[in-house]
Amino acid sequence: MKKEGKIIVVCGISGSGKTTLVNYLLSKNDLNLAFSISACSRLKRAMEKEGEQYIFLSLNEFKKKIKMNAFLEWEEVYPNHFYGTLKSSTQALLDGGKHILFDVDVKGALSIKEYFRDQACTIFIKAPSIEVVKKRLIARKTESNQNLILRIEKMEEEMMLSDKMDYELVNDDLAVAKYDIYNYVKSFLVS
Repeated sequence: MKKEGKIIVVCGISGSGKTTLVNYLLSKNDLNLAFSISACSRLKRAMEKEGEQYIFLSLNEFKKKIKMNAFLEWEEVYPNHFYGTLKSSTQALLDGGKHILFDVDVKGALSIKEYFRDQACTIFIKAPSIEVVKKRLIARKTESNQNLILRIEKMEEEMMLSDKMDYELVNDDLAVAKYDIYNYVKSFLVS
C-alpha cells in the first residue's frame, strides 16, 4: 500500500466521548479529513446504516477476509465480534488526497501506528472516571446487560495501554476537549 497523507487514530474506552470528538474533527473542513469506515462482524444497530458507521460483514465473511490478508488491522474485540480496517478502503482514501481519521479500539490503534509509523498519530480519549463512563453507557441504551458488562470489563485493559499513545486527552469538559483535540491534530498535520 502506498503511503501518502497523514493518519489520525482516535481510540478510547466506550463512553469516553470519542465518537463525539471524531465527528467534531470531521466537521472541520480545514483539516481535510476523511473517515475510515471499519468493518465489523456484529449485528447492525437500529440507527446505523451500512457503509456509514461500519461495513457489516457476517462472521464467516470477516474470517475469509482475515485469511485473504485483506485487513490493515483487525481484532476480535469481544467473542465473535470482529472489527477491522480493510486495506482497500484505506487506499481509496489515500488515493483521494485526504488525511485519514480512524476511530478504532486500542489494539487497532497500535497496529495502525506500527504500519504507518511517523505518518500517524494516536490519540487516546479518557473519561473523567469509570463511573462517568458507566452512566454514559447506561444512558445510551444501545447495549444489552451482557454487552454492558463486557464493555466495562474491557475498559481496564484498554486504559492500561493508553500510555502507548502519542497523546492522551481527558474528556471532562467537551468544549475544552474539542479545542485541545483540534489544535493537536492541526499541529500534527502541518508538521
